[in-house]
Formats: sequence, C-alpha cells, structure tokens
Amino acid sequence: QVQLVESGGGLVQPGESLRLSCAASGSIFSINSMAWYRQAPGKQREWVAIIISDGSTNYPDSVRGRFTISRDNAKNTVSLQMNSLKPEDTAVYYCNADIVQVSRSRRTYWGQGTQVTVSS
Repeated sequence: QVQLVESGGGLVQPGESLRLSCAASGSIFSINSMAWYRQAPGKQREWVAIIISDGSTNYPDSVRGRFTISRDNAKNTVSLQMNSLKPEDTAVYYCNADIVQVSRSRRTYWGQGTQVTVSS
C-alpha cells in the first residue's frame, strides 16, 4: 500500500510565509505527477500547483508568483512554499500523487490534509 502524509500547516498572518511538505511511502515503483490541492469551507477542492517527473511545474493564476512547488525524487517528497499569503488562501491543503506501485498498478493517492489559516 501507499500513504501520503502532509505536514507544515498552521496559522499565519497576511503577508507571511508557510511551507508544506508531503512524503509518500509504501510499495512505490515510480511517481509521475505530484500536486497540491486546497479546499476552503463551503467551496469545491481546487488545484494549486503541480510538478511532473521531469520537474516542470504549473500553477493557477490565483497563486502563480507566490507559491512554489518542488519535489525530491530520491525521497518521494513534494513541498509547497507559500509566500505573501492572503486570507483567501485559508483552506485545508491536500497532497496528491500519481503513483505506480511495485506491482505496476497505477492510481492517484491523496493525503489526509493539513489546515492553513491566514488571519490577522
């Protein structure tokens, strides 16, 4: 089996920074894309950053220039550096990964989520 475990959430003031991390563990053969999503109260889950195996990244306009996603392929980890945080960034943040297991089966996994609150 495979698990994704996030860490790094918390309460910060507007304009401050926060770094989220996610570690994948288990019977992993390879990881294709890794991404971060978020879900604010009463809203649908939305994508905030993606990085694929070759290191290329993409972001929606709402976070581009403020958020940076990175990954360590050797450690099966992905991080999200969030700068210039705004109150509208408040949400539960989820790690997502497209994983091929040792058995060669492939599926998408989700972490349990970590709360990010931006408030003065």
